[in-house]
Amino acid sequence: MLSAAQVEEFERNGFLKGDVVLSDSEVELLREELDLVMEGKSVRPPVLNRNMKEESDSPYDGMKMVANEKVVQIVNIWMASDAYLQHAHNLRICEEIAQLCGTDTLRIWHDQIQYKPPVTGGPTAWHQDHPLWPIIQPADLVSAWVALDDATIENGCMWMVPGSHKWGNHQKYLSADERFMPVHRQPDQLPADAVVQAVPFEIKKGQVGYHHSLTWHGSPHNRSEKKRRAIAVHYMPGHTRYVPDKQHPMLQYVNIQPGEILAGEHFPLVFQR
Repeated sequence: MLSAAQVEEFERNGFLKGDVVLSDSEVELLREELDLVMEGKSVRPPVLNRNMKEESDSPYDGMKMVANEKVVQIVNIWMASDAYLQHAHNLRICEEIAQLCGTDTLRIWHDQIQYKPPVTGGPTAWHQDHPLWPIIQPADLVSAWVALDDATIENGCMWMVPGSHKWGNHQKYLSADERFMPVHRQPDQLPADAVVQAVPFEIKKGQVGYHHSLTWHGSPHNRSEKKRRAIAVHYMPGHTRYVPDKQHPMLQYVNIQPGEILAGEHFPLVFQR
């Protein structure tokens, strides 16, 4: 469980580094399963398996395309791999997410692999998660991002903007400067006391990092010789409802009416106190 000081840090910053939650053997199993899914050799497919940098209409894009850049995105790898489904049920992670969400019930919204290969790994543009999820409300989700390789400044770790989860939805204004630092295109829309200053979020192999669904984050290129693999599970507190607005890859899996709690076999219950 997280300490009161850790919960306060998360509430202040919108992100928090947790402990190492996976052993070396557990990480290796997830790496092996990831290879099978990327190669199309799993028995069941995920929802998405693509190179994000090849799809210019991706909401994450907004940065100049460079030849051969690659960010492998797999959505709902838990549907293709029992090992990843078991990972989503990790009791330590779920208990801590429940603390941060202030809930006694958690379901999977979806999970997401983002793999930046050596040398050609592309950037993930500055964004907030919840504005890119236009079929759920409210914006109370918290993600558990677990590194399958050491995520460092050198190989394209995430960067976070402290306190940005308190500023509301600014997705359409987010951009980056030549150093990949975040830029708000209409800063007068921000609170008067907002400080847009990013910090690196380096995470060790097997370690978990938590971030709020409105926290500004992004990650630059991987020009190193090292891989940068990670699994993020986006957890919904029990009060999350289906409120459709625009299209989303998970929309086809929703089998309830607008306004109802988002539940069902494709949004499995993973924790209940």
